[in-house]
Amino acid sequence: MMLAGARRTTWAAAVRGARALSGSAKGPEHKQAILCILDGWGYNERMQYNAVLQANTPNFDKMWARAGQCGQQAFLQACEENVGLPPGQIGNSEVGHMNLGAGRVVWQDIMTINNAIRDGELSKKKALQDHIAALKESGGTSHVMGLVSPGGVHALDTHVAALANEVNKAGVPVVVHIWTDGRDCGPRDAANDLPKFLESLDEGITIATVTGRFFSMDRDRRWERVGAAYDVIACGKGTADPVDSPEAAIKQAHGQDVGDEFIEATVVGDYQGMKDGDGILCANFRADRAREILTALADPEPPSELGFGSERPERVKLANMTGMVEYSTRHSEFMSNIIEEKEIDLPMGEVIAENGLRQMRIAESEKRPHVTFFFNGGREEPFDNEDRIEIPSPKVKTYDLQPTMGTREIGEAVCEAIEKKDGDKPYYSFVLCNFAAPDMVGHTGSLEAAVTAVETCDEALGKILESVKKSKGTIIVTADHGNCETMVDPETGGPHTAHTLNKVPVFINDYTGEERQYKIHSGALCDVSPTLLEILGIEQPGPMTGKSLIDSTKV
Repeated sequence: MMLAGARRTTWAAAVRGARALSGSAKGPEHKQAILCILDGWGYNERMQYNAVLQANTPNFDKMWARAGQCGQQAFLQACEENVGLPPGQIGNSEVGHMNLGAGRVVWQDIMTINNAIRDGELSKKKALQDHIAALKESGGTSHVMGLVSPGGVHALDTHVAALANEVNKAGVPVVVHIWTDGRDCGPRDAANDLPKFLESLDEGITIATVTGRFFSMDRDRRWERVGAAYDVIACGKGTADPVDSPEAAIKQAHGQDVGDEFIEATVVGDYQGMKDGDGILCANFRADRAREILTALADPEPPSELGFGSERPERVKLANMTGMVEYSTRHSEFMSNIIEEKEIDLPMGEVIAENGLRQMRIAESEKRPHVTFFFNGGREEPFDNEDRIEIPSPKVKTYDLQPTMGTREIGEAVCEAIEKKDGDKPYYSFVLCNFAAPDMVGHTGSLEAAVTAVETCDEALGKILESVKKSKGTIIVTADHGNCETMVDPETGGPHTAHTLNKVPVFINDYTGEERQYKIHSGALCDVSPTLLEILGIEQPGPMTGKSLIDSTKV
């Protein structure tokens, strides 16, 4: 594409020219601010296998160029310690939105759990002790489950092993339900990673099932997928041929040209399902993709779509249900959590609400929790005057089959929210939207589809820009992490389906008449909310320790 090289040069120049200035001079005050998150849209100077640079994006290019003319384009760090993750750890949507909304670096549960395992504190956690005690009393088996992967986005294989080993040491029988990844790591990495995991398990622990995360970790209410995972875990009924070992389950799937993410529910050995008095122990530390399977397994009021009592037998009576973290307010009614929740005081949404302003959150169902629960610092309920619109994600197996996803509908909803009036003023002072397609399609490994996803987002961005102009507002465009800018693994030459360590672009387009009155500099995701507050003329609260991207010295 003709503009790609120009944009690449412009971005590189912007990084070299970025300045970080100190001070606290107050910036311009505006009536309306829009934050547009292009999910998975990272920065990579290489054109090859780069969906962002290969796509035709005239609107993004125009907005980026205008921001450059005004000194309002920069880059944000979106991974590793910059967002509260360990060194070398890729960012993800949960972490990204939490840092964006909190306005500070939020140290993530993965760090807390790693430290607890290292320091021998995991075994002392009350919820884990209670789990062991309950199963000793009932004589039941602990069903340890989670994403067995070194990816570190939803879980770590070392965490699954640590939980299983702690329960086993206490004399409680343990079986492990393996959920394979293929998304936050290579599509078929399980063949190499699984042996290390199995070696880390103590003697006496057995593997009960192997299921791809496509089924066990759905988050879009695809209950037919969750039902397959439920049937194999609870009832010992798989959709794939049973095997004698977990390695055989991987080999069987790969032999059928099925990647790790899509491995069908597979029974290992003579596993026959859960029994009365058994317990659940879930190792996933990210909430959104653990909720549905745990709802199916343990919620006293499971969704009717799962067909309990008709298509499926009534569930067994479990002695204990425990998770690594709190998965939702509802889940806390029937599950305990090992790691205590951290309060995030005064995230962006709460500050907006406390100032008596209205706000709107818009995303499709795949990213609904991110613009609500995660952006609000782990709060389920809306703040006062916080409205939400959810666009249903398309019901296709993989999003390369419909790479436009709900992008156009989101764009229309955002335009309507921006242009809505309260008299002669904007009805919403803050509008937050997420475009899921660059990330969700990027995960499929299809470069062609990812290019379509990027181009569709660009179309929507152009329409949003026109609404911002009409409203005389200010829009910040950025991303939560990288993904679709790297679609081929440079080491293997195969599809790259995971997130990246790349920085993400950020720019401001200001249509209040003060667009040339200030410049911005590079930073991290945690600096976005302080920037929005400065744009709105709202004082930044003490707990929000990020720094506004707006330079302290106005032009």
